Amino acid sequence: MEPGTITLLLTIAMIAGLVSGLPITFVLGSIGAIFTFFLWGPGAMSVIPTLIFGKAMMSFGLLSVPLFVLMGYILQHSGIADKLFNAFYTWGGKMGGGLAVAAIIVCTLFAAMTGIGGAGTITMGLIALPAMLSRGYNKKLALGCIGAGGALGILIPPSITMIIYGMICQVSIGRLFAGGIVPGLLLASLFIAYTLILCKMSPENGPGIPEEETLPFKEKIKATRAVIGPLVLICSVLGSIFSGIATPTEGAAIGAAGSFVLMIVSKQYSWKIFKDISFGTLKLTGMVMWIVIGAYCFSTIYMALGATDFISGLVQDLPFGKWGVFIIIQAIFFCLGMLLDPSAIVMITAPILTPIVAAMGYDPVWFGIIFIMNMQAAYISPPFGYNLFYLKSIAPEGVRIKDIYVAVIPFIIIQLIGLVIVAIFPQIALWLPNLIYGYGG
Repeated sequence: MEPGTITLLLTIAMIAGLVSGLPITFVLGSIGAIFTFFLWGPGAMSVIPTLIFGKAMMSFGLLSVPLFVLMGYILQHSGIADKLFNAFYTWGGKMGGGLAVAAIIVCTLFAAMTGIGGAGTITMGLIALPAMLSRGYNKKLALGCIGAGGALGILIPPSITMIIYGMICQVSIGRLFAGGIVPGLLLASLFIAYTLILCKMSPENGPGIPEEETLPFKEKIKATRAVIGPLVLICSVLGSIFSGIATPTEGAAIGAAGSFVLMIVSKQYSWKIFKDISFGTLKLTGMVMWIVIGAYCFSTIYMALGATDFISGLVQDLPFGKWGVFIIIQAIFFCLGMLLDPSAIVMITAPILTPIVAAMGYDPVWFGIIFIMNMQAAYISPPFGYNLFYLKSIAPEGVRIKDIYVAVIPFIIIQLIGLVIVAIFPQIALWLPNLIYGYGG
């Protein structure tokens, strides 16, 4: 059967499976199994368990996923976010929009410690959102900055989505980690700039805290001590990876151990917290692993039928040129992101994505960062952006999902502006990887 026909049939089957409401992993896995059976017969079915346990589950890089997830859950339950927010709140709360800026900064730090998109949103939603609303902040600004700030966990290393992308598309995870830092800080800066400008033009959107709530300088210094531990943890994890002392998987182990030490030092531990951390890590890791299994089944059958050459030839024959193809790809990714989880999108598109990147001559690290930035925007895009539902689940009574949809629109636009900037100036994403690892690779 021709690759073009196979592509059409696989696409129709995948759309039908997704519309049915089945979990993405079972859709991808069952399509791979069914097509294997009908194309090569019952004897070929033995390839599937060999593939799963001989290739997918034997990858050393996959070990970093549960370790980084464990690190994120420990930090989420340890009270560290509360102390971080209080530290930035004491310094910037008096400034117009200061609480929103503090929330974005803490989300940025949390992204660098957890690698999970929803961790910053949930923690700041529980801590910063009530503080902002009680002080008369515009509800849309309060919701939007937390939703967008929490999504930085998709882009800023150690991002779980980045690890999955690197493994599936055969791109260096270390380079992706390095490439995500500057674009992540760029987006965080754009969020902060928008918040400050908005509150400067219309102070009622984010009034500063009253003079009587301002702490003396000595108390501010004392509160700032809470930042030291998380910064040491971030530097330990990313520094060990970028210096070559540790692989991303070993860096994840350092992060998990370090976050556990921080939890003990902060005295925020109990049997209930330990159970919540353990079950949360198990559930999220299990979900990721099942997606990996399903995706390997799907992608292997597709590539075995010669789809790589077919896709490469198809793309090269398009009349739009390199940038026209790039824009079309990003538009497709953004639309998929409104409906699916970023990890699932990586799995679905990887067989198509890899030959396109090679055929068009895109830098694989730069293209990977652009993809992750697109997924970050998708993470807060209606109707099914994950962060929107995380935020709704912990928002105070009276906050409707419609309010959250409207609140994130300015931040989606800012994220897309950031994506365009990095697309036009690739060195924003490539400067640090080239500095650390050298050119090429």
